Amino acid sequence: MKCIPTYITYYEPYHKKIVEPLFEFDLQCFNGEKTEEATPKKRQDAKNKGQVSRSNEISSTFIILIAFLALKILGQYIYDEISNFTIHIFTNIPQEGFTADIMGELFINIMLVLVKTALPVMLAITATGLIINYFQVGFLFTFEPIMPKLSKLDPIEGFKRMFSKRALVELIKSIIKIVVIGYFIVLFLREESMHLPKLMGLGLMDAMHLLASLIFTMVFKITAVMMILSILDYYYQKWEHGESLKMSKQEVKEEYKQSEGNPQIKGKIKERQRAMAMQRMMKEIPKADVVITNPTHFAVAIKYEKGMAAPIVVAKGQDLIAKRIREIAQEAKVTIVENKPLARALYSSTEIGDIIPPELYKSVAEVLAHVYKIKKKLS
Repeated sequence: MKCIPTYITYYEPYHKKIVEPLFEFDLQCFNGEKTEEATPKKRQDAKNKGQVSRSNEISSTFIILIAFLALKILGQYIYDEISNFTIHIFTNIPQEGFTADIMGELFINIMLVLVKTALPVMLAITATGLIINYFQVGFLFTFEPIMPKLSKLDPIEGFKRMFSKRALVELIKSIIKIVVIGYFIVLFLREESMHLPKLMGLGLMDAMHLLASLIFTMVFKITAVMMILSILDYYYQKWEHGESLKMSKQEVKEEYKQSEGNPQIKGKIKERQRAMAMQRMMKEIPKADVVITNPTHFAVAIKYEKGMAAPIVVAKGQDLIAKRIREIAQEAKVTIVENKPLARALYSSTEIGDIIPPELYKSVAEVLAHVYKIKKKLS
């Protein structure tokens, strides 16, 4: 849309003249500003393309939390499985050495141990990722984000993405996360440093238990901090996604035209439908028994056949259409009867294809009887 300059001028009443414009601006240029909230259709289209409001920080935080919880719960089980398998291997070393068959069996046993120890943790991590993503964006399955696009190979577009507002925000987020998490790690190590000398006087198993306990405590405290950062990031991503989907007034109008149909096209379709309905109505007039007129303003064509519950209206019109109905009736030699009250009543109370209302039975029956008498005399 071309912008048209609009001038704000000042009229000086004492000198009766218009002085120079104070300033100028383009009113129509404001039409392109994205000030309107995204419509449901645009949000759904963006979702279908994989453009959704989603915080990776929440997903990663919950995955780390669930992973360490699973390790804490299953730690003893995992340790027992691995230690038992290791003891079994070293206490059953074959005297003839490791042949191909023995190596194959050993490989299978190692895979089984890995499945028994790692699979529960992996399942917990996978389920957590799916659940968190579902709560953020619902069920969504699309290949659009991974489809190859030539624009991704454009170095200029690549530099734009590298130095875009989004990239800057992600950099600031990463720096804040590193600083905050680093601060809490240092704070935790200072608080727990008194326990570290104890490791020197403990046995291997006790030292490992103490070290694991310290690590788990540190991880859970860090994830608590990360959870706060993740919630802030979630609301920022939601706001940023809403801003990126905002539309201009012109875009809203265009979408309305596309969804509801262009008013001009809809008008033409309705006009064509009216024309087709008019043609069908005019074809039914020669089959009518009588046309009741006003005589100039209204015309209603009535048809009655044996077996019908009541006469039906096959055509009706006002002014020019009434005139055309009378002309066709004259050409087809259909009887025309002038009855002003009945014509008005039929026109206002019936539609094409309707049977006449019961309160008009008597009047219409008298007209039809009169028509049948005329036809009988002529025959």
